[in-house]
Amino acid sequence: MKAYGITDKGKVRKENQDCFLIETNIKNDFAVVVLCDGMGGAKAGSTASSMAAEAFMSHARDYFTSSSEERDINEMAADAANQANKKVYDRSISDFSCIGMGTTLVAAVVKNNRTVIVNIGDSRAYLLSGEKTKQITRDHSLVWELLRSGSITEEEAKNHPRKNIITRAVGVDSTVLCDVFAVDLNKSDIILLCSDGLSNIVGNEELLLAFKGKTSLEKGCGKLMDTALSRGASDNVTVAAIRR
Repeated sequence: MKAYGITDKGKVRKENQDCFLIETNIKNDFAVVVLCDGMGGAKAGSTASSMAAEAFMSHARDYFTSSSEERDINEMAADAANQANKKVYDRSISDFSCIGMGTTLVAAVVKNNRTVIVNIGDSRAYLLSGEKTKQITRDHSLVWELLRSGSITEEEAKNHPRKNIITRAVGVDSTVLCDVFAVDLNKSDIILLCSDGLSNIVGNEELLLAFKGKTSLEKGCGKLMDTALSRGASDNVTVAAIRR
């Protein structure tokens, strides 16, 4: 398995509040990629995203390398997200400078032939397979709810004035509900994770084109980052990919 990620503060923001972590383990045959997009004050957003990513990765790593339990990976991924939520929430209520902080979280866990995606918020996971791009996750956002209810069209959703309002986030409450998806990942398929700094300005077809042919993960992610930056990148931009 191969994985790669890249992040940039963009062209407008002064600080990068996105965070991603990657771990591939040949011995135990697993890979984990977690990506978070923080929110809060200047330091609180980056604190939330880094704490959440580290807590998720630590839980997953411990499970694969030291646990003798044979729990379902879906359950493990949900537990890891809950651990991330607890860490961020506890910090937010004990540290005055972190009050109100939170973060999105999206992660991919690959073990043998099993792939699980977990998400909270509006950072996304896509499956790039053959000639198709499929969004795996569902945004936990106001605009997504309006779109699902038929109140607005897809075109209206793209430029909706309340597009950045999310309905779930890590660390805002003592508990949070995460979505968990099982994915069939075939050879040469790619799982792509990204913050909304990318998905808001790069289309689905462009995601697929970036990795056309035998393009490496490094080059593909680089192309997407270059595209986002060339379009102004008003938000932090992070993209990470994993391929079997």
